[in-house]
Amino acid sequence: MAEAKDAARGECRAAINSALLAANSGGAYPPAMTVTAPDLKAFLLATPFFGGLSEASLDLLISMLVERRFDAGATVVAEGEPGRSMFIVKSGRLAVSKRTHADSVIPISRLEPGDFFGEMTLIEMQNRSATVVAEAPTVLYELTAQKLYACYKADIHAYVIVLQNINRELCRRLRRSDDRFAALQKNGDH
Repeated sequence: MAEAKDAARGECRAAINSALLAANSGGAYPPAMTVTAPDLKAFLLATPFFGGLSEASLDLLISMLVERRFDAGATVVAEGEPGRSMFIVKSGRLAVSKRTHADSVIPISRLEPGDFFGEMTLIEMQNRSATVVAEAPTVLYELTAQKLYACYKADIHAYVIVLQNINRELCRRLRRSDDRFAALQKNGDH
């Protein structure tokens, strides 16, 4: 089961990389370059967050995204801080971690192009549950709760699809956590 998930994720990453290469002739966007809608569409259509959206709905959501750039080592979000936005990783690599009560840092996961994070704050309206730090120069697209609400008012169908896509990702993450927990329990029994 985990192998099938890894294969699907690999296919998604390959599609994203292919879209990036096609849209940008093989390189990363220079810092001052504005991403055009066709380039952004090609990228977003290859990510699970935007799956199932019509072209008009995708255009609406593209108009709501804000590009954010981070240098290597920059903290994008910090555990415990208020959060009212989520991010889609366009390029770069990020590390997700949590702090323990003893104040040590536990690595949780890595994020790469096509992944998204911060969606939990949009759904549950709680503080950030983890810290996310750029490990390399990173470009993200931010979608705020306010913009997502505007999507709800303008295109309820697109809003429902976006929430379904978020829920699918949350379910995938929960299943991976269940698998990790079961593996830890099994290893602890031996």
